[in-house]
Amino acid sequence: MRMIFVNLPVRDVTRSREFFGALGFDFNEEYSSEDVLCVRVDENIHVMLLEEEPFKGFINGEIADPGTTEVLTCITADSPDEVDSLVTRALAAGGRPWKPTFSEGPMYGGSFQDPDGHVWELMALLPQADEPAGA
Repeated sequence: MRMIFVNLPVRDVTRSREFFGALGFDFNEEYSSEDVLCVRVDENIHVMLLEEEPFKGFINGEIADPGTTEVLTCITADSPDEVDSLVTRALAAGGRPWKPTFSEGPMYGGSFQDPDGHVWELMALLPQADEPAGA
């Protein structure tokens, strides 16, 4: 079984714990410490939030400028209502708006920036109506 660990730098792990806890995520304390937080997105998907000093130990060069967007982290939601709910909770917990919510074909999406400026997209994959015969 493969697992995914996305690693992101943060300024304050305590603030990140409050923010992602308010969104309903839980944490893997085995991989967390006072300056590292392991956010469990799903059984095999985790986001490691590392304060800048420990993060620097894993990279060559410098941490990307917070004013740039280096990655978009997108997670699925079960429904458009869940997308809307998570975006609303993120903004209430101190996140910032990113792009407007949209509905396009089989996708309904929303997004926000966390307190460190990382972009999070939420995507509900909607069932498609059967195409008419001959289409």
